[in-house]
Amino acid sequence: MVKAQDKIPKQPSGSKKKSLQSPKNRWAWGTPILAIVMLMTLLFSLTQGAYQLSLHNLIDVFLGSGAKENGAVSSSYLLFNIRLPRILLGALVGASLAVSGTAIQGLFRNPLAEPTLIGITSGGMLFAVAGIYFTNTLLAGLSAYLGYTTIAMLSFIGSFLTTVIIYRLASYRGKTYVTTMLLAGIAITALCGAMTGLMIYFSDEAQLRDITFWTLGSLSGGNWKVLYFVIPVEIIAIFFLIRTARSLDIFLLGESEAAYLGVNVQRVKWTVIFFAALAVGTAVSVTGIIGFVALVVPHTLRLLTGTKHFPLLINSALLGATLLVLADTFARTAIAPAELPIGVITALIGAPFFIWMLLRARERNVFL
Repeated sequence: MVKAQDKIPKQPSGSKKKSLQSPKNRWAWGTPILAIVMLMTLLFSLTQGAYQLSLHNLIDVFLGSGAKENGAVSSSYLLFNIRLPRILLGALVGASLAVSGTAIQGLFRNPLAEPTLIGITSGGMLFAVAGIYFTNTLLAGLSAYLGYTTIAMLSFIGSFLTTVIIYRLASYRGKTYVTTMLLAGIAITALCGAMTGLMIYFSDEAQLRDITFWTLGSLSGGNWKVLYFVIPVEIIAIFFLIRTARSLDIFLLGESEAAYLGVNVQRVKWTVIFFAALAVGTAVSVTGIIGFVALVVPHTLRLLTGTKHFPLLINSALLGATLLVLADTFARTAIAPAELPIGVITALIGAPFFIWMLLRARERNVFL
């Protein structure tokens, strides 16, 4: 009689090497590579602009001998007071948007979920514009007390409220329906857009300039004062979103199955909703609407490194920072000394990518 174990085929000698190349193991080399690419991108961006700086100039400045005149602006002032805070802000906002998008997609269990598409960004935008419009009237006392953080706080509230509303509308009996989610996002975006349009219509010239900045997106407001406010908020949000990685992995099985496996489903839901809204709302409050980063980055990384959320969230932070810094570099150098709105550039990149995703899903007979 042939024993059962004798019928089991022997493992090919090359299978061990092959397993090391599987999606779940690729992050082992993917994360260091993405980190190196991000650092190289930051250095490259520091040298680019209306005033060119070489790598030698950067070294001189960091060594304390770079106060030489570079045209009308000293290299030291140009680096530390203009470019460095702006680039750091871009990296931080890009990382937070990408991580938020990844977490939201894990929560909704669909790669099409993204803060801009499902209305979260428009909610933050509406409340930010309201903060600008009513800053000298209804919100005068609050603005005098909170100062710069007033708009950021309002933007967070708007993002949080729209996230909760969309999640409630898209969820029924423990299931999240993607079609309902997207339709709810369209409705919320249209409503927020209409209310924003009303405030724009009645705004004065100074308010219109500020509102235009928010609607197109820009990192031109980046400075050390803004960074001191944004850094702790975004780092806390990213940290707690990454902590949900294991739970999001289990969420892929469904909410009921996750509950059976011991996951506190409601706590995970509200953790993702709260900190994603905090990250997106804070980003919108300082840069305006920057779309598609949260869609392009997570989906690209799923194709490259698999669906395990811990490496996916970390790699999303690295790639999101890299992508937004590159987009901003192009925005401020393409027509220098003027600059393009960064939200326009990310939309030009993200919209074709989104269309490609839909075509790819159709070819695979996956209808979302």
